[in-house]
Amino acid sequence: MEENKTVVAAPAEEKKSNPTGNPNRDPQGSRSAERPGSRKFAGKGRPGERRGGRGGFRREEDEFTDRVVNINRISTTTKGGKHMRFDALTVVGDGKGHYGFGLAKSVEVPDAIKKSLTAAKKKTYGIKIVKGGTIAHEVWGVFGKTRVFLKPAPEGTGIVAGGAVRAVLELCGIKNVVSKVYGSRTAINVIRATHAGLQDLKNKEKVLALRGIETKGGK
Repeated sequence: MEENKTVVAAPAEEKKSNPTGNPNRDPQGSRSAERPGSRKFAGKGRPGERRGGRGGFRREEDEFTDRVVNINRISTTTKGGKHMRFDALTVVGDGKGHYGFGLAKSVEVPDAIKKSLTAAKKKTYGIKIVKGGTIAHEVWGVFGKTRVFLKPAPEGTGIVAGGAVRAVLELCGIKNVVSKVYGSRTAINVIRATHAGLQDLKNKEKVLALRGIETKGGK
């Protein structure tokens, strides 16, 4: 007699719960779901999980280059004792004919430099640089007892200047010029005298207008 064989049917595969009804989509919490660090997302995470979101946190690059010209210690004696502070003189420029300078005081040196840079960038000045990276003509700059002489130079000469004058000319974008300082050599006075000389520069159109000669524009 043949023995009775009991055939047990294999259990059917359990269907995965998918509330969306889309068979190609796995819930984010399932083990088969793609993780943010997987190759599919190239290590950047899902679009909604990226840091900063759309647009992100972008930091605008500052177009000005800054330089600290001088740091001076100021000591004041009172009944309560000595109070010490620092003042910082800085110059900023974009190398395209724009520059600025600032002087600020604070108890700490970094704070004084920061305040000085803020003041320098708040008010900037512009000049026109002629062909060859030099100035249009000779000019004198005067401030108090300080006088600064600026003279154009041929290409390849470089900046023949020192200290505060070089800082202003380099950051402004002038590449070939000769200068000489007369009188007081205080850094802030030298910078102000240099600034006065640069602002007295005249271009061809301005000279023709002062002489009453019409330019190509008809004015």
